[in-house]
Amino acid sequence: MADARSERNPAIRAGGAGGGSHVEERRGGPFHFVHECWAELKKVEWPGQNQVIQGTVVVLIACLVVGAYLYLNDIVWKHVVEKLFLGQ
Repeated sequence: MADARSERNPAIRAGGAGGGSHVEERRGGPFHFVHECWAELKKVEWPGQNQVIQGTVVVLIACLVVGAYLYLNDIVWKHVVEKLFLGQ
């Protein structure tokens, strides 16, 4: 079975996926890395000003809603703990 698989896909070998050393060869060093990162950043579709503003507003509203929920929850549980557990 392993022989049939390795015939269809030469990357699969009986000893494991790919076999051999898993250490990749370094090419170009840090300058090559920065160059490739810059090339990838050129491919990114950056959001426009309207998208950034809308996203920021959504995040701020979500923070306010969650903050209000947690604040009210804290007040309720504070009174529950004081009444039930502390007997005050």
